[in-house]
Amino acid sequence: MNIKTSCAWLYAISKYQYVNKIEDIFSAIEDMAGLGFKAIEIETIRTENLNTQLEHKQELKEHVDSLGLKVINLCSVNEALLRPGWQDHLDFFKKSAELAVYLDCPMIQLDSFVPPLQFKSELPYKDSIKFGVDLKVEVDPNFKWEDHWNLVVDSVKACNEIAMDHGLKLCMEPRVGETIANSDAMLRLMDWVDSENFGAVLDTGHLHGGKEIIPLSVEKLNRKIFYVHASDNDGRDNLHLGVGKGTVDWEGTLRALDKHGFDGYIAIDIGNIPDIDEENIRSVKILEEIAQRI
Repeated sequence: MNIKTSCAWLYAISKYQYVNKIEDIFSAIEDMAGLGFKAIEIETIRTENLNTQLEHKQELKEHVDSLGLKVINLCSVNEALLRPGWQDHLDFFKKSAELAVYLDCPMIQLDSFVPPLQFKSELPYKDSIKFGVDLKVEVDPNFKWEDHWNLVVDSVKACNEIAMDHGLKLCMEPRVGETIANSDAMLRLMDWVDSENFGAVLDTGHLHGGKEIIPLSVEKLNRKIFYVHASDNDGRDNLHLGVGKGTVDWEGTLRALDKHGFDGYIAIDIGNIPDIDEENIRSVKILEEIAQRI
């Protein structure tokens, strides 16, 4: 099996937190290239970050090109896109799509976010990405899941139209604790959106932390898997450790992907760990060694 690896933006977040300064964005990208990656993802997170990248888009493109890198996914992160009044924030997604096109990036990603609940504990993805958070919530008596679901479907459909207008594929990853938290929820959303242009990110860290059998998740999602986020954990929480540092069935997962003809990128998606540079390099090596046996 031949695989293509890339570096996920979690690497940048782990080193520079949520990156708003253009200098930090450039440094993160340069660090990725220094690890030997030829493909990366980037992220536009909320308006300040997006505007910073748009203001410096020429320098950003030149920086990426000078390092011999290809941007293969742009994560457009704005929780307002999945809240009442989401229509007022479609311009954020449209501008993110325009940036993706400018960077010759073929795909754009949405998150499904935590439903609008009242959290008594900390939020897992608010100020930084944290894993293994003990979530405690109160449900508003006026909250209706059906209304929230319909809102999510309508917003994703609208974003998918924008993506298609820009020649981009649209993807989403199931994440622990979010509206789309597992492969079955992802399948349901894909059924409701009903577009070949909309597919899944197979995030091994979140799916394994959600007690899924990942080769079975691949069977469920099969050719609608556009992209893979690779990390490991012991299945008790959603830590994003280096490949081989947990109990993910990597050979079974790669064999399942190969069965369904997956030819997209596998991004090393590890973070909040010591020695993150070494773990990225080691994770690529392990995946390549396993792939050679398939």
